[in-house]
Amino acid sequence: MPAAENTLRILRHLAGRPAPVAASAIARDLGLPRSTVYHLLRTLAAHGFVVHLAEERRWGLGTSAFELAGGYARQQPLARLGRPLVAALSDRLGESAHLAVMSGGDVLYIVEERAPRRPALVTDVGVRLPAHLTASGRAMLAALPREQVRALYPDASAFPDRTGRGPQTPSALRELLRQVRARGYATEDSEIADGLRSVGAPVRDHTGWPVAAVAVTWADADSPEQMLADAVRDTAQALESRLMR
Repeated sequence: MPAAENTLRILRHLAGRPAPVAASAIARDLGLPRSTVYHLLRTLAAHGFVVHLAEERRWGLGTSAFELAGGYARQQPLARLGRPLVAALSDRLGESAHLAVMSGGDVLYIVEERAPRRPALVTDVGVRLPAHLTASGRAMLAALPREQVRALYPDASAFPDRTGRGPQTPSALRELLRQVRARGYATEDSEIADGLRSVGAPVRDHTGWPVAAVAVTWADADSPEQMLADAVRDTAQALESRLMR
C-alpha cells in the first residue's frame, strides 16, 4: 500500500506542475526518500506513465497518463458537460463542431455535432487522428509544456502524414505551435481532408492543463476564420467554467 500511495502522489504532483521537474524536487516536495522516488519513477517510465528528459534531468507525464485522461473522458463526464455546448456552437455557426481529447500522439473525438447540408467529415465519436495535423490537437499541444511536446515528438518518425501537408519535423512543429500561442487559437487547412478547414481552442482544467479542445470544421473559403475562432474560444471557455464548478 505505501508504494501504491506514493506512486499516485508522484503522478498527481507531476500533473499539477506546469513543466517537468527534477526527481530531487519531487522527493523534497513530497517528503520522500530520493531512492524511493527514483525507484518509482523508473517503474512508471517502464510503463509509459512518465518520461525522463535526460538532458534536463527532469521527469514529466508520459503517454500512458494521457491514455488515462482519455479513459476518464470516455466515461462520459467531459462529454456530458460538453455535448450541449458543442451542439449550440454548431447550431449558431451552421457548421460541424467537435470535442476531442489527447490520447498519446493522437486526438480522440468524444463529441461530434454534424451540421445539416455540410460536407462529410472523417471525424466521429471514437475516431483517432494525428494530433499534430488537427486544429484540436494543435490547440492542446500548444498549451502543453514544451518539454512534454518534445517527449511526444522526439524525431521525424513521430509525424504520420495524410495529405502531404503539415509539420514533419520537431522544429516545424515548434514553429507552428509558437504561432498558435501567439494567435490564441489553432488552425488546420486541408491537412486532414482536402478542401476542409478547422479552428480549435483548448479547454483547460484548474491547473491550466489542456484536458480537451473544441473545434469547428468548414469548407467555405469565404467564411471568416476570426469569427469562427472567436465562437470556438467562447465555447471552450464556457466548458472550462462548467468543469470548475
